[in-house]
This record gives sequence, C-alpha cells and structure tokens, in this order.
Amino acid sequence: MNIKNCNYPVDIRISQIINRSGLKQCAVAERAGYKVQTLNDMMNGRRLIKPHDIVKLAQVLGVSPNDLFEPDSQPPTH
Repeated sequence: MNIKNCNYPVDIRISQIINRSGLKQCAVAERAGYKVQTLNDMMNGRRLIKPHDIVKLAQVLGVSPNDLFEPDSQPPTH
C-alpha cells in the first residue's frame, strides 16, 4: 500500500475544504505550523498524514477531525 492510499480520503477532503473556503494552501500550511512543501507533500502522497496532522489541519480549517474522513459531504458552516 502506498502513502497516497493511506492518506485517502483525508487528502481529498482537505483539498475540497481549502477550495471551498477560498484559502490558499500556503496560508493553511502557515497557520498549521508547516512549511508549504510539507503540506504539499501530504496532499500529493509523498508524506503520510498522521493523526496529529489531522487534528491540527481540522482546527485550522474550522472543521471536526471526523469531517476529514467524509469526502462527499459538505463541511459545516460556522
């Protein structure tokens, strides 16, 4: 199994939320305390998205960590 498969559906969901929110990936990376390349690697299957990454990214995106596991649902609006 490759990293891209391990990151699914979280990587897809993060991309969806970023796109819908109008944020830039670099802004999300900065707010989460990552280098832009680190987040890019997570999103493109070059780096494993770990549980602490899910919590941190969900917080930055304003969603529940559980929301990152549902690729077809809409994120809650705040």
